[in-house]
Amino acid sequence: MIWTPHVTVAAVIERDGKFLLIEEESDGIHVFNQPAGHWDPGETLTEACAREALEESACHFVPRHLVGIYTWRHAPSDTTYLRFAFCGDVEGFEPGRSLDTGILRAVWQSPAEMRSHGERLRSPLVLRCVEDYLAGRRHPLELLAQVA
Repeated sequence: MIWTPHVTVAAVIERDGKFLLIEEESDGIHVFNQPAGHWDPGETLTEACAREALEESACHFVPRHLVGIYTWRHAPSDTTYLRFAFCGDVEGFEPGRSLDTGILRAVWQSPAEMRSHGERLRSPLVLRCVEDYLAGRRHPLELLAQVA
């Protein structure tokens, strides 16, 4: 058996003490997540994060710092995720843009509101990324070297 973790990216976007979350349908239930998704071939991790934020929230996100690198195993599917979470700036919005299939809406929520969701967070990584951001964790993007 070949073990292959799923590499994902997530945008931690804060405005006035609230964080941008995506409400989406996953396995038949509505869950909350950061704008996040899989890293596609030919992209840098920051390009993937900007693309996912645009596709899921219609926001033009510019990653400025790496918040952290996380692993999490989703036991029911026996899938391991390797998440790269970035914080940065929104430099534009496309009202009326069609969002990815399964995305219900984008919402701004406080950390307390996020905690109240409990099992409705897509994974424990959602809150952990926000907590690390609030703790001031910011790493330079230069940590991520893409060698040609």
